[in-house]
Formats: sequence, structure tokens, C-alpha cells
Amino acid sequence: MEKENSSRQWNPRIGLLYGVVVLAMLALSGALGYRQIWKNEHYLEAAERQNFRRILMPGPRGLVYDREGRLLIGNRAVFSAVVYLNELRPEFRREYVEVLRLAREQGTSIDRQILNVQARSNVVQRYLDNINALLGREDSVDSRRIERHFSQSLLLPFTLIADLAPHEYALLVEQLPVDSPVQVITDSTRFYPFDNAAAHALGFVTTSNDFPDFGLPGEDLTTFRFEAKIGRSGLERAFDELLQGRPGTEIWSVDPGGFQQQRFSWQPPAKGEDKRISIDIDLQLAGERAMAGKVGAFVALDVYTGEVLAISSKPDYNLNELTPFISHTVDQRIREEGGWLNRAMQGLYPPGSTFKLVTAIAGLQYGFIETDTVINCRGFHMVGNRIFRCHNRNGHGHQDLVEALRDSCNVFFYERGVAMGIQRIANTARMFGLDSPTGIELPGESRRMLVPDPAWKRRRFGGEGWFDGDTANTSIGQGFLLLTPLQMAAFTASLARGETITRPTLRYLGGQAVDHGGQSIPVSQEHLQLVLNGMRESGIRGTGRLASLPNLVVAGKTGTAQVRKDGRPSTLAWYVGFVPVDNPQVAIAVLVEDVTDREGAIGGGSTAAPVAREIVRAWHAKQSIPHAALAPGLP
Repeated sequence: MEKENSSRQWNPRIGLLYGVVVLAMLALSGALGYRQIWKNEHYLEAAERQNFRRILMPGPRGLVYDREGRLLIGNRAVFSAVVYLNELRPEFRREYVEVLRLAREQGTSIDRQILNVQARSNVVQRYLDNINALLGREDSVDSRRIERHFSQSLLLPFTLIADLAPHEYALLVEQLPVDSPVQVITDSTRFYPFDNAAAHALGFVTTSNDFPDFGLPGEDLTTFRFEAKIGRSGLERAFDELLQGRPGTEIWSVDPGGFQQQRFSWQPPAKGEDKRISIDIDLQLAGERAMAGKVGAFVALDVYTGEVLAISSKPDYNLNELTPFISHTVDQRIREEGGWLNRAMQGLYPPGSTFKLVTAIAGLQYGFIETDTVINCRGFHMVGNRIFRCHNRNGHGHQDLVEALRDSCNVFFYERGVAMGIQRIANTARMFGLDSPTGIELPGESRRMLVPDPAWKRRRFGGEGWFDGDTANTSIGQGFLLLTPLQMAAFTASLARGETITRPTLRYLGGQAVDHGGQSIPVSQEHLQLVLNGMRESGIRGTGRLASLPNLVVAGKTGTAQVRKDGRPSTLAWYVGFVPVDNPQVAIAVLVEDVTDREGAIGGGSTAAPVAREIVRAWHAKQSIPHAALAPGLP
């Protein structure tokens, strides 16, 4: 009896075991509840990320028009033959079984990953062979591209042939079965109706799948992106955000292999905004024709607004050759020709005698040139023991400021420049903004322009002093001076308007008043008129007369500068001017590099001025006729 009672007594170890079991059940229940209740949303999101995919499709780019509504940049359709790998899964499986069987029969080593790659390539190649037979092509697939597509872009169509020719497109559309995994899809690429015109300013696009999603739904999902056209240069880049448009999106459910099953949502892409810019294609084409075969640049600006009416750099390139992609051959050819450099705003050159306009204003501003100032030009001027020659070796005789500008007399500006000193000349040049970029919207404008002075020379040449000979060279636009054609066009517009700053722009302003942020030129109207009269005389009977028309005088200034290019001497020809003389509307700067005797002469008046004349001719022809009707609805 005692034994029975003792067996019924409570065993503490059993109680401990029960406690452990109870605690374990409570912990398990708590963890389960935590995951099912508190972490429910987290796991739903994880499941969604696992089971859903997002596709982003860029919108078509906006169009670009000139100031009168004529198309400068458009879109053209591009047709491509593609295959949807999602629809080939049964064939991939069958082909895998076949290549596995052959491998076993041949006793080769079996690497299932390699066999998978081979199976996929075989299937895709068979479809491409069908297209080759229809089109008479011999294209082949790249297995590495297929595998990259599988791992990175599975939900997107795989391109077999890009940019089909029109007759190829017609054949495929007619011959391909409606239910074929191979389809012809339509995309768009940029189209430039005027080929090379304003190539550097208009710019080009390249393809990229790196574009913003603008907060579209599904940002936490694995996302596949079609390639977008992204602005890489010129205004295509400057206004890229405006032109690019808004992408569309699709959200798909996928199976465990990542293949799409059902589309759950779709939002179509939106086209980018159209843009009207300041360029006048009539003036642009006139300048392009006049610059044919030359190396250099020209810029034409609206005197009051700073709108760029025409801008070009030569050599250039056909923009249509850069789309939908730039081939190595095209890139290499442009590189060898020097066509990638935008000389209008990246080329740095001594401005030659066009800079005498700055020296003249400095002399008038600081009292070193007056209405009655006359210098006797004997064909040379002594600075210390050095001889500085005039371009007229026989001399011009007695010259006042108007005559010195008309004849581009070096001696007048040597003498007055040395008398006033470099700092005054440099101050005036900086007053006109010639030491800094113009601020135009286009990317890549040079920041290395140079207006030298003694402090700069000491920094640059390890303490070397400034000499009067340096001042003499600077006073006629030689020596260390480096400016761009765009800067000289802006300076010319400022001078014509009687102000110090012009901010060039490619935006179409439509007559809107502009505050350029400068000031009135700090000389009397009587003194400023001396400079303008000198430019007018240059256009009538001086070095700039070849810029004028029989019935229209262009106020201008020519220039010639000697430089070294690729280790050899080279001559630059310059022209700057504005028209009309009494009511300036258009300012022009022209630069021609590598001028030789083959041009008939080596001065700016014989080679650069005629380019300006053709731009003026095109502008003048438009003044007697009403402007073409603008395309409606353009911004």
C-alpha cells in the first residue's frame, strides 16, 4: 500500500517537463501570431515582390521647331523583328531534352547550365533562320546576349533584327503568321530634316535604360525598362527633361521561373513637350552654304534679345547618321575630321583685329582717344627696340579713330594701347564679359577664355613680368588673348545696342523684352558713335566691305590672327558686324581657320566677311515679306 501511494506522488521533474512544453507552445504560438498578424503586411509585400514584375516604357520625345514653326527635330518610326522568349518555353524544354540526349550519346561531360544556354540559342536561331530566308540575310544570334536578356530583361522582347529597311518590314508583315512568337514592333528614333544644319547646337540622343520613373506605381518591384532616347549633346541634352516625356508602366504576375503570366495594370507613356527655339533655318542654311568646305564657326544673334538666329561649327556631322546609334565607323570618321569639337562655343582663338573695337572703347573710356586724336602710321611702330608692323607695310598716313577702324590700322592701336596700358584694356574687355562664359543653355561651353594682364602672366610664367610688347599685341587681338566666336557675337550685339552684356539664348522669346544684366557702355554717345562710324565705313569702303550688299551696308570689323596649329603656322580670319547700321537687329561673328592664299587672300575681309554677307542676304530677303505662319500650339 505504501508502494502504491508513493507512485501516485507528484514528480517534480514531470512538472518541469510540462512547463517546458507549455512555454515552447506559447513561444511557438507567439512567433506564429507575430508573423501572421504583426508581420502580415511585410510578408505580403515580399510575396508581391516575388510574384510581380514592373515594365517601364519611355514616351516619345517632343519635337523641336525653329522660330517660324519649321521642324528641326522630329521622330521617325523604327521597325524591329523581335521574339518573345516567354512563348518559347515549351520549345526550350524540348530542345534541352534533345541536347541532353545527344550529350549522353556522345559521352561528353554534362553541364546543365551550358546545355540550357545551347538549347535556348538553338531555338532562337531557328526563328532567326526563318527570317533570314525571307529577307536574304545571314544573321546569327549571340548566345551571350540571349543569356544576358534572360537574366536582366526576361519580360521584354528579344531583338532579332533592329531597324528593318522598309522592304524588309513589308516582307515580314506579309509573311509572318499572326500567332508567331516572332513579331515586328514599332519604336521611334530621332529624325533631323536638315541633316547637318546646326548639328552641334541641336545635338543628338543615345539609347539608355537609365531614365526616371516619375513616381509610377510598383517602384519596389523588380523593374524591366525599355531603352529610352536620352539627350547627350546640344539642346537635346539641355532640354532633355522637357523633351523626354513621361514613361508608361505595366505590372505583370510571373511564375517561379520569372515568365509573365497576367498583366494586372497598364499606364500608357506620354509624349514629351514640343519646343520652339530661336534658330531661323533660313539664316542657318545660308550660313551653312557659305561655310561649305571651310573650318570654323559662325553665330548670328538678335541684337536686343540675344536669341541665337544661326550657329554652326565646321566640320560637323549628319545628325541622322548618329541615330538610332553611333557606329564605330561614323565616330572614327568624325573624330579624324575634328567634327566633334563645337568651335562656336568651345574653340578658343585670338580674336585678331576685331578686338580693336575693345581697345577703341577702352581708349575712349579712359581718355586716351578723343574725337581729334590722330596717329601717323608709317607702316610700323617701335615699342622699345622692337618693330611692330602694320598690315600695310607702306603705312596708312595720318589716321583718326574712324579711319583706323575702317582700314584696320595696327599702328594706331599699338600706339594708343601702349599709352593706356594693359590693365585698362583688360578692364574694358571684362566689362563686356569677355573673360567668362556667355551662359548659353547649351552644355559644354568653354570656361578657359582668357583676358590676360600682368597678374595672370606672373602666375602663368613663374613671376615673369609684363612688357609693353605684350600690350601692343593685346591691343590688336593677338598675344595671349583667347575668346570664342559666341563671345564675339555677344560682344558685337552689346556694342550695337550700346550696352556691355548680351546673354545669348536658344529659347524663342517672341519679342519679349530682355534684361541682360549689363549697363550702358560708359562713354559719351558722341564717342560711341565714332566706333560705330568706323564700323560703318569699314562696310562701305574699308576691310569689311565684302560683308555688305549693294543696297544694304553692314557695320563691321575684320580681323586676322596668326597661331600655331599642330606645330605649324596657321592663319585665322575673323569678321564681326551688325545690320542695319542705324537700327541694329542682327549681330554676326564669323571665324575661318587655316586660311591660305588659295582663298584669294588671307584676311578676314576676303574669307570671313562673305560668310556674314550670305547670312545678311537671307535676313534681308525676309524683311520684305510677311513671316510664314507659325505652327499652331507651339510653346
